[in-house]
Amino acid sequence: MLNLQVTIDNNSGFCFGVVYAIEMAEDILDEQGYLYCLGDIVHNDEEVKRLEDKGLRIINHDDLVSLRNEKVLIRAHGEPPSTYELALQNNIELIDASCPVVLKLQNRIKNSHDKEDKIYIYGKHGHAEVIGLLGQTSNEAVVFQDLSELDVAEMPRRITLYSQTTKSTDKFYEITQKLQEAGIEVDSNDTICRQVSNRDKELRHFARQFDKIIFVSGSKSSNGKVLYNVCKETNPNTHFVSKLDDVNPGWFDNGDTVGICGATSTPMWLMEDVRNHLLAL
Repeated sequence: MLNLQVTIDNNSGFCFGVVYAIEMAEDILDEQGYLYCLGDIVHNDEEVKRLEDKGLRIINHDDLVSLRNEKVLIRAHGEPPSTYELALQNNIELIDASCPVVLKLQNRIKNSHDKEDKIYIYGKHGHAEVIGLLGQTSNEAVVFQDLSELDVAEMPRRITLYSQTTKSTDKFYEITQKLQEAGIEVDSNDTICRQVSNRDKELRHFARQFDKIIFVSGSKSSNGKVLYNVCKETNPNTHFVSKLDDVNPGWFDNGDTVGICGATSTPMWLMEDVRNHLLAL
């Protein structure tokens, strides 16, 4: 026995948008035994598998085209207007679990587009949320993950800047400042979810307290990658795991204090499974 002392971070786990989507899905699964979901309900394979075992059926946009007369869940990331139009055509009842923070952002971007603003979105290319945001602009907005992607000299002299809700607040303000220094007038809209951004500071505090950190997250989670790096910078003895099989007993010394934390898409039950696994080593 390694006699590890293991603590789970109380601030880790699902954000309220994910909790809302999963609760809606489970209610319908209990009622009718199955439910279609457009894309992974959450970027965590273990949680998706748990819900698939209860009857959740993950489909993509191509599948939606041929679906008729069914209920389909829209996950927390939100969807572009084209998805709602298709649902009307195919007599599909959409169970809209879009995160309220994302819906508010979609509305703001649509209003800017209606005013013919030059819209730039700081976000991850191809991310489900970003696709939904782009759809509010008839796919005319410019999406960028890093300032180096933009030819600043060729940009409009006045732009309206938004951000994907899960990006880094510090990076967003750094981008705003650099664009302004380059002579661009920036109508800067900080649309980052504080429940996500506040975890940066909380995790730094948590990671300092332990000999080793186990960061639990799905490999597809953008938020997970960002928060894992926060932990790694703070405590170099940080290890990334997606499932129990990823845990390597060789990481630990006898009597280590171990902190377990995770992304906004990491279920608490999975962190608890990892804790129980470590206590048994």
